[in-house]
Amino acid sequence: MASSKLDPIDRRILAELQADGRMTNVELASRVGISAPPCLRRVRTLEEEGYIKGYHADIDAREMGFEVKVFAMVRLRSQAEADLSAFEQRCRDWPLVRECHMLNGEIDFILKCVAPDLSTFQSFLTEGLTSAENVASVKTSLVIRCAKDEPGLPFDVLEARLAKNA
Repeated sequence: MASSKLDPIDRRILAELQADGRMTNVELASRVGISAPPCLRRVRTLEEEGYIKGYHADIDAREMGFEVKVFAMVRLRSQAEADLSAFEQRCRDWPLVRECHMLNGEIDFILKCVAPDLSTFQSFLTEGLTSAENVASVKTSLVIRCAKDEPGLPFDVLEARLAKNA
């Protein structure tokens, strides 16, 4: 179901849960202006239809000892679908790879990796990533600092777009 098929209350529910997924159903219902039972039914429907993929805690990586964040740009030798799928599966199996995105252009994939220290990342890079089957080249960029890390979607942009098209 496209976002335009969601009514304003559904979109408010999504925006509120995105901002605070731990609030009670009663609090959520109050914030979106409906009673608790229909609010819970709407949340369950949004979950079943795939709008809500899960609920997660936002863990501070540095507090947990993961001091290193690296983006790795990977070029493969072959872009056949079977080879792309095999690489994606390999990325899902590597714990240090937290995100894997296939791109168009000269780079086939960009990976967001975390590690407790540079030597751990270097071991992963040399023993895992660069030696993996079908990997032609890897370029890495160490994150110095993060200026913005905003999860989720900009619901205000969606609402403005929907109002403009109404």
